[in-house]
Amino acid sequence: MSDSVAPDFETQPLREFTERAYLDYSMYVILDRALPHVSDGLKPVQRRIVYAMSELGLSAAAKYKKSARTVGDVLGKYHPHGDAACYEAMVHMAQPFTYRYPLIDGQGNWGSPDDPKSFAAMRYTEARLTPYARVLLSELGQGTVDWIPNFDGALQEPERLPARLPNVLLNGGSGIAVGMATDIPPHNLREAVDACVHLLDHPEADTAELCRHLPAPDFPTAAEIITPRAELQRIYERGHGTVKARARWEYEREGAQIVIHALPYQVAGAKVMEQIAAQLQSRKLPMVEDLRDESDHDAPVRIVVQLRSKRVDPERVMDHLFATTDLERGYRVHINVIGLDGRPRVFSLRDLLAEWLAFRTETVRRRLTWRLEKVEDRLHILEGLLTAYLNIDEVIAIIREEDEPKPVLMERFGLTDAQAEAILELRLRHLARLEEMKIRGEQGDLERERDELRAILGDEAKLREQVKQELLSDVENHGDERRSPLVNREPARAMDETELMPSEPVTVVLSTKGWVRAAKGHEVDPTSLSYRSGDGYLDHAAGRSNQPAVFLDSTGRAYALPAHSLPSARSQGEPLTKRLSPPEGARFQSVLAGESEARFLLASDAGYGFIVPLGELHSRNRAGKAVLTLPDGAAALPPLALPEERGEAELAVASSDGRLLLFPLESLPEMARGKGNKLIGIPAQRVRDREEIVVALAVVPPGAAVKVLAGGSGKRLTAEQLEPFRAARGRRGVQLPQGLRKIRGLEVEPGR
Repeated sequence: MSDSVAPDFETQPLREFTERAYLDYSMYVILDRALPHVSDGLKPVQRRIVYAMSELGLSAAAKYKKSARTVGDVLGKYHPHGDAACYEAMVHMAQPFTYRYPLIDGQGNWGSPDDPKSFAAMRYTEARLTPYARVLLSELGQGTVDWIPNFDGALQEPERLPARLPNVLLNGGSGIAVGMATDIPPHNLREAVDACVHLLDHPEADTAELCRHLPAPDFPTAAEIITPRAELQRIYERGHGTVKARARWEYEREGAQIVIHALPYQVAGAKVMEQIAAQLQSRKLPMVEDLRDESDHDAPVRIVVQLRSKRVDPERVMDHLFATTDLERGYRVHINVIGLDGRPRVFSLRDLLAEWLAFRTETVRRRLTWRLEKVEDRLHILEGLLTAYLNIDEVIAIIREEDEPKPVLMERFGLTDAQAEAILELRLRHLARLEEMKIRGEQGDLERERDELRAILGDEAKLREQVKQELLSDVENHGDERRSPLVNREPARAMDETELMPSEPVTVVLSTKGWVRAAKGHEVDPTSLSYRSGDGYLDHAAGRSNQPAVFLDSTGRAYALPAHSLPSARSQGEPLTKRLSPPEGARFQSVLAGESEARFLLASDAGYGFIVPLGELHSRNRAGKAVLTLPDGAAALPPLALPEERGEAELAVASSDGRLLLFPLESLPEMARGKGNKLIGIPAQRVRDREEIVVALAVVPPGAAVKVLAGGSGKRLTAEQLEPFRAARGRRGVQLPQGLRKIRGLEVEPGR
């Protein structure tokens, strides 16, 4: 290429090009794709679908036409994009579970609440506009909106639709643009118009006042809105926030079943069934016996949760399901729309309604101005026609005799070009005397209409009243009652399994090898159960299925497992080490169960111990928690259950040296963990050398006797005979007679 030839392209820094290209793309997505306009609440593709259907004559009274016909017109004339996206936008406007006030009346498969995208292909479905769509279209040809060329300049399309109602609020919408998004929930038509009317009557009203008329969104489904009114007002003041909706349900006590009959907006019943079923399979809902979907034509939503018994609290079950499934759902609110100035911004409720009312007022002004021009033009024509009727013979003569009658008529009778043209276009049958009377009648009607129009256009108060009356008229035609009730509810809280499940008696059995199982009821004899070879009975505890079972090991650590999760006693159980991780060399040696408030005495054979509530021994940790601290050379004793009313009860402590000590139980402190206080005075060296240790503990009620088991026999000591052994806690104790010093245990017997 020679230097004298100019190139047919230009060079530009890549940074500048990409920056401009990205900004252009961003503005296109924001203004022409993703965000609705405050005037009609529609995105361009929705607006073009509605307009194209009106041009095809698909009104609410027309016959249905194939959806493919509509999509073809939209793509070919106004919206040169993908047919799949266009048809999906059309489907959404036809789904009564998606749109609060659908714009399209569909025939065929248009999807279902369980699967909104299960609609048939556009070659199968048929559609026409709904009666509500007239709200957007009825004033279209009356000078109310500006018209712009379509994408190829061959046709004109409306820049906006002249919405008679605030559709931006009624049907809401969502969209993701570049750097911004919008989420506007649907609202009730009556409430929205009430708020508009209040703002017309009280232009200084704030959002708080408007919220008395428009308190909350109104979704297409009948689920409850549980967001507090104060929070809803803050959302409307800021233009963003979160609204929570919750399914509605009833409890049928006779069958012990929960019936869910209304789901939150855009929540599929099949998805909720899957979520609940997953919890059932993973044994996280032991209080639920069965789950059924009994939905049909008469009951579009009927999900039945069958409870195991009438003792299960349905309120707590549903509270758990609200917290763990889509039966309660939050909806993001972000009222980001394109304003009348063509710029997107986040509106408060008051600003949004004020902006729309400004649009509506201007639309009515333009419509009335257009009508006034039409009336004045017609009156002008009628004036010329009356002139012709008053001079009919002369007019006919001029038309018959003149080659160019129009200028002659205009000069002879002082007519305008339009009047003369109207006279020349008259048919012979309109020259009758009756036609003159009709013209005079029409002229009178039009003069009255002209005066009314001029009065309204010349007075802002009358113009606002006109807007108000039209809003109220549309309420009568399209308004309905609120579907989503506003209810005050406590926040949902997921319960743990033990809290939700029924309370049934169980006996937890521990073997010498550390295997565990649970038998139903408290009557079972754990020693009669079958054990693995080399294994045998060690300990058992009676509790409830909704309580944890607590295990203590030889190192003083406590562990807890849900009693209902333990294997059945019909089997030989499972090793605790499968679910717990005790220190190396530790052995499980005790099991406890009962209410969290139950008290136990934990002690070491070194002669130290303390009282602990059972609840302090509960641990979610696989490795348990350290509870009893053991002195050097000491071992843990089996825990001792204490009576609820300790009163004047005493604790009897016996050592391997044949010493016995009784002291008041109330002198022993209550602790959560530690070494404890001294029960009986045994020198530490004797414990380390295992020369003397505690071998038995017993709680002795007032007046009771104690049977000392020693050697192969035992001796009963009455309350009076026990007197020499009573002393303060921590004393050395008194040695028993020679034949009772090899103590095997202590048994408490009632006094005589």
